[in-house]
Amino acid sequence: MAQVRAGATGTALGGVKSRPIEEERRPWGSFHTLEEGPGYKVKRLVIRPGQRLSLQKHRHRSEHWVVVAGTATVTNGAQVLRLGRRACTVIPRQAWHRIENRGRTPVVVIEVQHGAYLGEDDIIRKQDDYGRAASRESRAATQPTRTRERRG
Repeated sequence: MAQVRAGATGTALGGVKSRPIEEERRPWGSFHTLEEGPGYKVKRLVIRPGQRLSLQKHRHRSEHWVVVAGTATVTNGAQVLRLGRRACTVIPRQAWHRIENRGRTPVVVIEVQHGAYLGEDDIIRKQDDYGRAASRESRAATQPTRTRERRG
């Protein structure tokens, strides 16, 4: 099997070679969208030491997380899991969840999202260290509206 080198970029995180579709910075670290298709999206999340994502859930998608570097503390519904490299968990649609980095090195997670709607506005935050948890009224105003086509 031949290695692809043309145009691939390495990073400081172990020589990862990929071309992100988009990159977004967050208070807890960053994410890169690696691939997107009908009903799925693949991201690489980098969580800085001492940081964590919001305690959140999604109305329209489930997620599959694989830890590829570091040790993550993961809330998945009522469970709190400690996941090391190569460990994974599935986050069902509507389950409260978060990733936390209690270590000294970045935690890197590959996230595969599955669902009919994968927009960043499909996040309902219950708790957030960075002041982004909205009231019920403002959450309702920002939720995507979906209509079903009636047949027949």
